[in-house]
Amino acid sequence: MFAGYFLTDVMSPLKPMLESEFGWSSTNYGIFTSAYGWFNVFLLMLIFGGIILDKMGARFTGLMSSGIMVVGAAIKFWAVTNPTLDTDTILGMHSQVFWASIGFAIFAIGVEIAGITVSKIIVKWFKGHEMAFAMGMQMAVARLGTMLALVAPVPLAMYFSSVHTVVENGQLVEKMAPSISAPIAFALVLLIIGFIAFFIYMSMDKKLELSEADLNAEVKKPMSMNELWLSIYSDLRQIVGNKGFWLIAVLCVLFYSSVFPFIKYAADLMVNKYGLDQEIAGSIPGLLPLGTLFLTPIFGGIYDTKGKGATIMIIGAILILIVHSIFSLPILNYWQVAVVLTIVLGIALSLVPSAMWPSVPKIIPENQLGTAFSLIFWIQNWGLMGIPLLIGYVLDQSNPEVALAKANGTAVPLYDYTNPMLIFTGLGALAIIVGMLLKMEDKKKGYGLELPNIQK
Repeated sequence: MFAGYFLTDVMSPLKPMLESEFGWSSTNYGIFTSAYGWFNVFLLMLIFGGIILDKMGARFTGLMSSGIMVVGAAIKFWAVTNPTLDTDTILGMHSQVFWASIGFAIFAIGVEIAGITVSKIIVKWFKGHEMAFAMGMQMAVARLGTMLALVAPVPLAMYFSSVHTVVENGQLVEKMAPSISAPIAFALVLLIIGFIAFFIYMSMDKKLELSEADLNAEVKKPMSMNELWLSIYSDLRQIVGNKGFWLIAVLCVLFYSSVFPFIKYAADLMVNKYGLDQEIAGSIPGLLPLGTLFLTPIFGGIYDTKGKGATIMIIGAILILIVHSIFSLPILNYWQVAVVLTIVLGIALSLVPSAMWPSVPKIIPENQLGTAFSLIFWIQNWGLMGIPLLIGYVLDQSNPEVALAKANGTAVPLYDYTNPMLIFTGLGALAIIVGMLLKMEDKKKGYGLELPNIQK
């Protein structure tokens, strides 16, 4: 998951380079980032992954998803290293954007299915014990990948830069061209290491089952096709008929849509709003996941021992609203303010997931968890697909002078990020409302979201 989270956000600090070296626009970048949800949303691949997880087991599904991640990353790497794609078009789209998006979309299938697989694995190993703490530890390591993705890509690209000759004012000039492919190659290597690591987990999981004399945990009795379809239909019917499930799912899409799409534009925001140099712009957003390394397990531990899961989620949503509201103001354009806001956003990123994911097993039976997690992730992917595309479009429409300057070859002005940040603010406000509705539903149905996870 560390490697997966690294590749997910590795292009974020590279947005200005993509524009200067490959001629991408903010809309192109928005299309690319939205590709994360193409196959998961429209082809329902994530839902199929959850069904496979429930019916085939975690070992098979984890191995499958890890392999898909590697394949998608390889296609993305090929796209940014192929010089013939710079000028070609496919379906009216920049060829490089198209193929990079296809690779990202395939990778997204793997990383999302891997996410639900890891969640079910943790429930299997830690249910009735320190489940939220274990999930928090897993998320902390994954967020370390996000932090590295915000800090490392630009230095890597500059370190492996090369000299090329361009024509400026009628004269040949030698310029240093950053290697945008270098950070992606590093991500691909990490994913291959992660793929190997899952084989190690598989042997550990088999030992667990042997020690518990539970040889049937992963190997299910053969079912006829009719029985299989009836089982799938029954699971889906029970899950979608659960109001608590829908409130968790909607809260998830609102929360993650206000954080992860923001991360993809955060480095560019630091350049345009706070005047930071591109080479260090990713260091401030890089503080965001740093806080989660320590806080997510801590908040998970609080949920395990003290409870208050729904309350924790509401507090996190309030922090989201505050942070994006201040980011949207056309004042306070000091990098020190950005640092404080990023730290607070990191606290929110620790609060909500530390309580949200451990709450799902309290609402959904364990034998339906894979399908339930996949449905939640599928709904989440609508936001992860649509919001980045919307932000890129709004950014271009709010700053027509930028596209005009690029077309005329004149000095490119800075982007005004006010409107995109107002969109993120609105998502935070909606998340607070849904969080309150979830707390009311828990009080009515007795899910136990406010109760500790550790069973005495």
